[in-house]
Amino acid sequence: MTSRATASPLSLDALREHFTVRPGYLSACMIGVPPREAVEALTADLAAFAEGHRDPGSYGVAVERAREAFARLSGVPADHVAVGSQASVTAGMIASSLPAGSEVLVVEGDFSSMVFPFVVQEQQGRLSVRCVPLDALAASIRPETALVSFSLVQSATGAVADVDAVLEAAAAHGAATFCDTTQAVGWMPVDASRFDATVCHSYKWLCAPRGCCFTTLRPAFAARLVPNSAGWYSGDDVWGSCYGPGMRLAGSARRFDVSPAWQAWIGAAESLELFASADAEEIRRHCVGLADALCRRLGVSEAHSAIVTWPDEDGRAIAALTEAGIAASSRSGRVRVAFHVWNDASDVERVCAALGLSA
Repeated sequence: MTSRATASPLSLDALREHFTVRPGYLSACMIGVPPREAVEALTADLAAFAEGHRDPGSYGVAVERAREAFARLSGVPADHVAVGSQASVTAGMIASSLPAGSEVLVVEGDFSSMVFPFVVQEQQGRLSVRCVPLDALAASIRPETALVSFSLVQSATGAVADVDAVLEAAAAHGAATFCDTTQAVGWMPVDASRFDATVCHSYKWLCAPRGCCFTTLRPAFAARLVPNSAGWYSGDDVWGSCYGPGMRLAGSARRFDVSPAWQAWIGAAESLELFASADAEEIRRHCVGLADALCRRLGVSEAHSAIVTWPDEDGRAIAALTEAGIAASSRSGRVRVAFHVWNDASDVERVCAALGLSA
């Protein structure tokens, strides 16, 4: 694939041409849909895999392509990006690296991967964890707070964090910031350089296979972390680090790399390069425009997020959407729909028709 790094940004219309998605798919917040290039690359790799004689080095090329693309998407140098498989691995590494007695501030109802690793350390008597509502996060940061762990966009509700307020308060009290951008990168512009650390799984809005996760680290914060998952892929010379005990880890964020699930990265490289080539602000306007239009029809407050949720304690709404062939999801007693590049105004109408809302 020819690199799109130096090409003009793809327009939304051009980006949409890379997807073949049936109408009514409103669940990118749960699992994305791969572009045709990713499907073709994975199919070709599977055929080559079946024939044997596969060169493992080719998978390393795909990993680096994906790393470079994610760096462009997140506004950081590639050597600030580590690769892995799960967000909780990064959170666990950060949690175990904090000094004993540190206070960690987390968000009530946040995705568990941003909460449980710190709670585990609290149960071991190492950390103190304080949980507050998202809208109280900035005001709850205090001098004792060592780390603020939160999602940029909440998985259960689609609520977008007030990043400016959180970062201002964290800076005022000397707290580090750790942000999960999984429900953000792909539909909205994200500047990961503003945070001490971020983590992002790419199987949702970035439409990559599951198993490809990215961590960004400011060098000063990275120096405080222990690479407790270090393995051969963390080595300064990857293929020269297959055997111990001599250990020379990479000097960049690669020392936090976790050995990649090879095949997944073949598809991820294609998906990530596609999104890195697109106009992120145009994508945001498109997704939020559709989501806010649905909010108005539902009679709920516009959240200015690509995710729309509303109460559904009895499950009637999700049942109606499913019956109408609409792919949606249900979380924490709320029905959840998400608008991505392949959606358009007709999907808003599908939801409304399924719920019996008049035009």
